[in-house]
Amino acid sequence: MAEGEGTPTPTQTDNRDYSWPFWPIVPIYPYGKRRTIRKEIVKDKIWTFDQLQGIFYVIVPVRMTVIKLESQGLLVYAPVAPTRECIRLLNELVAEHGEVKYILLTTGSGIEHKVFVGPFARFFPAAQVFVAPQQWSFPINLPLSWLGLPAKRTSVLPRDSSNTPLAGEFDWAILGPIDLGLGRFAEVALFHRQSRTLMVTDSVVSIPENPPAILQLDSYPLLFHAKDTASDVVADTEENRRKGWQRIALFAMYFRPSVLEVPPWSGVFDRAIKAPERSRKAYFGLYPFQWKPGWARSFEALRGGGRLLVAPVLQALILNRAPRETLDWADRVASWDFERIVPCHFDRAIDSRPREFRQAFSFLEKYSPVNSLPEDDLKLLRDIDAGLNKTGLVPPAKDKV
Repeated sequence: MAEGEGTPTPTQTDNRDYSWPFWPIVPIYPYGKRRTIRKEIVKDKIWTFDQLQGIFYVIVPVRMTVIKLESQGLLVYAPVAPTRECIRLLNELVAEHGEVKYILLTTGSGIEHKVFVGPFARFFPAAQVFVAPQQWSFPINLPLSWLGLPAKRTSVLPRDSSNTPLAGEFDWAILGPIDLGLGRFAEVALFHRQSRTLMVTDSVVSIPENPPAILQLDSYPLLFHAKDTASDVVADTEENRRKGWQRIALFAMYFRPSVLEVPPWSGVFDRAIKAPERSRKAYFGLYPFQWKPGWARSFEALRGGGRLLVAPVLQALILNRAPRETLDWADRVASWDFERIVPCHFDRAIDSRPREFRQAFSFLEKYSPVNSLPEDDLKLLRDIDAGLNKTGLVPPAKDKV
């Protein structure tokens, strides 16, 4: 299937197809309008459905994966917003491969994943819903019923896979829940044996050099971050889209990498007044960023040629609180014979083997030979970690194994 096949163009549909009316529950970009791109990953077996999410135009793909079952029917891993466009694209697969039989909520905390599951399940009333153990959401710990999950057909996914209808085709491993004081982190890694494909949610990513296809549908966020000053008018070129994407990736991974300075707000406001574009879309001319000349090298150090990577926020704030448990989980996942990984964010399908997956978690080991991320870029996350430790609200980080 060609890139973006199955996705209507604006001339074929209207804005109602992209509407997501429940966006105020999690008020992040793109708010009430969400496009969807479907992509076939393994012929007649696995498809991805990409949408967008982010803040201040720092946007990244959010992805669900659909797997065809040997017994006919479909399994959905980590649903996205069930817009009319999304459901139409999925129903095209239903017509060919059978009904949606299973829906998996694969994380324990992230409300940005959880909020879609209930509305999604209503479109497929015969589907059984499985959720990761000990569900929790931040900033408000909402009961699953409040998020619309159907009580009579929702079950907690057991750690022992032998007693579920999924056991014939899948293996899975549940990381956590890891106690974070203010909440819990958990993730379900799912291995589809027949296609040798591993699905993960947040644990590992690979960062592409160029912006993913779902970001290309509207270039404005890319061009916004391609600016060097508020007064810039950036042409819509492939080079500028790439520049904006790479800066977005640095934002998303580090929050504030070492190559980014935040100028005094007095100057930010002064420049906003003089900016050529001062609409609400352009945040009224506000552009509180100043990139140093070496930002592209920082991106390449992060990307590492497209290597498999544990996101810095997980490295510095979450998984370091359960290093032994995380490594045991990584060992179990690495015991499966997969040849590709499909994460919920960034690159869509990564050619990767168990050894590479396991190496991504070596930052939790004392004597790891694998190159780590630059400490300068991790400074803000380290400072946040130290501040959390001082409050006593979160368990302290543990020593490396």
